[in-house]
Amino acid sequence: MVGVVLVLSGLVAVAYGSWRGYAAARSALVPLVRDGDPTRTLIEATRPLHARSRVRFAARQVMQAVLWLCVAMYGLYLLTVGLAVVP
Repeated sequence: MVGVVLVLSGLVAVAYGSWRGYAAARSALVPLVRDGDPTRTLIEATRPLHARSRVRFAARQVMQAVLWLCVAMYGLYLLTVGLAVVP
């Protein structure tokens, strides 16, 4: 019974963590790819790299993507432990 619960929770964690990680990575690239407003781009260009809003948003989204992928990898761990428990 414990093995089945571990396998099911592992599958849920892998599926949800992978999906959320992909969505966060995709949204991290959007502000860096599109041009945006020309006036805003000129204002942002005068700021240091770490103070630019696009860069900060992209870094935050990348961090979220990595954390969600860690959840997915923990789900893979739960799957392997659950499969080892189930005879």
